[in-house]
Amino acid sequence: MLAAVIAAPGDIRVEERPDPVLLGPRDAIVRVVAACVCGSDLWPYRGVTPTRAPHPIGHELVGVVTAAGEAVTQVAVGDLVISPFSLADGTCQACRAGMPAACEHVVFFGARDADGHPTDGAQGELARIPFADSSLVAVPGPVDDALIPSLLTLADVMSTGHHAAVSGRVGPGDVVAVVGDGAVGLCAVLAASRLGAARVIAFSRHPDRQELAREFGATDVIAERGEEGVAALRALLGGDRADVALECVGTRESMAQALAAVRGGGRVGYVGVPNGGPELPVRTLFDGNIAVAGGMAPARVYIPELLPDVLSGAIDPGRVFDLELPLAEAAEAYRAMDERRAIKVLLRP
Repeated sequence: MLAAVIAAPGDIRVEERPDPVLLGPRDAIVRVVAACVCGSDLWPYRGVTPTRAPHPIGHELVGVVTAAGEAVTQVAVGDLVISPFSLADGTCQACRAGMPAACEHVVFFGARDADGHPTDGAQGELARIPFADSSLVAVPGPVDDALIPSLLTLADVMSTGHHAAVSGRVGPGDVVAVVGDGAVGLCAVLAASRLGAARVIAFSRHPDRQELAREFGATDVIAERGEEGVAALRALLGGDRADVALECVGTRESMAQALAAVRGGGRVGYVGVPNGGPELPVRTLFDGNIAVAGGMAPARVYIPELLPDVLSGAIDPGRVFDLELPLAEAAEAYRAMDERRAIKVLLRP
């Protein structure tokens, strides 16, 4: 099979790799229908996180089950499935408490499973999925191919944007500020609107992303960042601040902006993959009674919740994909996102 491999910073290759096989009774093999490049994939691509050896990459996919182990009962051969970006055993304490992202035996694409076997990346033609029953979500069919992009967002970015909003306890009447205009930030705008926020303010300086943010429910857009951005927000709100800020970047600057954007007693939901050393100033939180919650999204919990809205057309998060390429052109997909020529790139094997 063909699969994308990261060999070094800036070096994405599409190579022939062995087809995966079932290695345990809880495994499934999935033929990938669509995968994509994530903003967090850019950290190793840019050399921010190290690549110690070449390895498969990608962690978002929609595909069809082609084989299943004898212990797999929740999905079957022929099912169209969505895989969350992290795979969980479904039995540990964290899983039982509804937080599979913190599974004690969590498996990530391109790493090793709980038994020490290497796993495939999602940016390939096939993938072995450990913990298939507790990870994969079957999509009831028949499924219009036009829905594939939105279904694919549930694997990560839409579920992650939703996690930001849930962590910030967004509810009817809230004024919400979203820091970050990548795919996750845009999905956070959509999630906040879906949960009934009265006003959603998107921080974005890119016209194409500003337009999509408005279409996803942003009532206002602010182009400034940092202290200037917070000043613009307060001017917009007549001197007030937001009830909730959603931090969707993962840098020191984005966290500082989110904290400064919320009122006393406000909330911050954070989902930006930490990069650049973001820290929480405890005294600021203490003095302002600001609640901060978030982290890695439990996508497996959110997929069944969000799936009906995608299937009904109530939400269309797949619009974050503004470029589609064949898997063979994965290197160009990374370049396009790294150079901000694309918000998010969909790959078709």
